[in-house]
Amino acid sequence: MGGDKRISPDTMIFGVVGYPLSHSLSPVMHNTAFHEKGINAVYLYFPCKDVSCVVCGMRSLSIKGLSITIPYKEKICEYLDEIDPLAERIGAVNTLLNDNGKIIGYNTDAYGAIAALKKEVNELRGKKVLVIGAGGAARAICFGLKEEGATVTVCNRTKERGEKLARDIDAEFIPLSSLKQTDAHIIIQATSVGMYPDVEKSPVSGSIFRPGTVVMDVIYNPLETEFLKMAKKAGCRIITGVDMFVYQGAKQFELWTKKEAPLEVMKKTVLSCLRGKDPC
Repeated sequence: MGGDKRISPDTMIFGVVGYPLSHSLSPVMHNTAFHEKGINAVYLYFPCKDVSCVVCGMRSLSIKGLSITIPYKEKICEYLDEIDPLAERIGAVNTLLNDNGKIIGYNTDAYGAIAALKKEVNELRGKKVLVIGAGGAARAICFGLKEEGATVTVCNRTKERGEKLARDIDAEFIPLSSLKQTDAHIIIQATSVGMYPDVEKSPVSGSIFRPGTVVMDVIYNPLETEFLKMAKKAGCRIITGVDMFVYQGAKQFELWTKKEAPLEVMKKTVLSCLRGKDPC
């Protein structure tokens, strides 16, 4: 719950929309942030199988903000009143803001991914980056990397979807089935493969990893995916999905509340949940 532990007519409602949502720690992260900042708000789970109804429901129920997750980050765009220019270029939205009945879409994934990478890699310009996936998260990451001057290669299971993303960012595409090895400096796993509860899965085999490569997974639950375990075993420098998740969540919080996000508190809460120290 938010800063005021009593639900009242003034309590602002936020939430996460997607399907399934069993993996999501967005509610515990954002509710902790609301409490820390003394904001009378609550953030809820909204499992949804028909995204076409989300914007109408958000407007009619005066829901102040929503996070959009798998599989709706691209589909939601067609129902919005307005889309932030960056999100429009990306073609995917992960954040909705209700501005007095006008529903505006934003993308904070690009910001979150680049912020997480820069904790491990000082300069992205000129780096060769292999991005596995072509969905909403992958699109945001690819656009963010291109703006940083990185050379991106898109790798995806579905050829048509992967080729479209590659064309949109002027990048090379290789089918996932053809990926045997890579000379990329950075490898980013941007699919849902390996996410809780299917924690034993990985989109690739361990043969693609080389010692010293920076390897990031956008999945934060589990904390260390099978993909990252293989990379660590191969001597890679790994980045879990927690930093990207927290950075993008902090940007959401600031869009919704116009207040500075309690970043460290949010990260500590997420890590405590993932490590089993706190109930979530």
